[in-house]
Amino acid sequence: MTRSSLFAPFELVDGDRSKGLVLLADHAFNALPDEYGDLGLPAAEFARHIAYDIGVEMVTRKLAALTGAPAIMARFSRLLIDPNRGPDDPTLIRQLYDGTVVPGNYPISEEERQKRLDAFYTPYHDAVAALIASVAKTSEMPPLVISIHSFTPFMQGRERPWHVGILWDSDERAVHPLLEALKGEPGLVVGDNEPYDGALRGDTMFRHCTANGFAHALIELRQDLVVAEAGATEWAGRLAPILDAINARPDIHEVRMAGSRTGPV
Repeated sequence: MTRSSLFAPFELVDGDRSKGLVLLADHAFNALPDEYGDLGLPAAEFARHIAYDIGVEMVTRKLAALTGAPAIMARFSRLLIDPNRGPDDPTLIRQLYDGTVVPGNYPISEEERQKRLDAFYTPYHDAVAALIASVAKTSEMPPLVISIHSFTPFMQGRERPWHVGILWDSDERAVHPLLEALKGEPGLVVGDNEPYDGALRGDTMFRHCTANGFAHALIELRQDLVVAEAGATEWAGRLAPILDAINARPDIHEVRMAGSRTGPV
């Protein structure tokens, strides 16, 4: 777990905003501000998937370098507050996660909940919205937004066989060519809305893409494949040309209100 007395809730990796591509990483770090200590948890818990998406920081930096696209990464641990949840989601601030009780989150007052929203969650989402708006203005077209995540190979005693999963709601424009390209690679086990369903009301993709009609996809990489730098490099190298090809498609840079499987946007 990293520390900083001057805690920034997000990091911008700047790039060529004229390309029309935006990269996001909601769970790239396991950091906590000094005032929160360790939330009452042993250090080992911050090396687990419950604290962050292992390998995603490296993949995002490498992917930004290869594509030239700008990226925004949330710098706080998901154990503090989860930016990939709506403000009213009961898992926004987890008190129990994959068998681990989080003492610093239980009980939690409404005042503390609002403090975390104001200090961490909202600044991150404001930065995401600002970057998307800037890319749209600079490129003079609606952007393609790609969110990078990773998942644990085992969850609740069950093995997850996928090497990569593509999560989505109702807008298939970026999803189908992404799935087609990945499934075309020998030996890859590719999940379509696995290991999670991409229709999550209020999450980052819903808030910034579904609600605005921007083409998007969420990429889930299995953590054991990207925990080391060699794996992160391999996956960034695999994804970069695929994303560049998708980003070159004219239908990607249109506003299309596809709606949501969760209900009206």
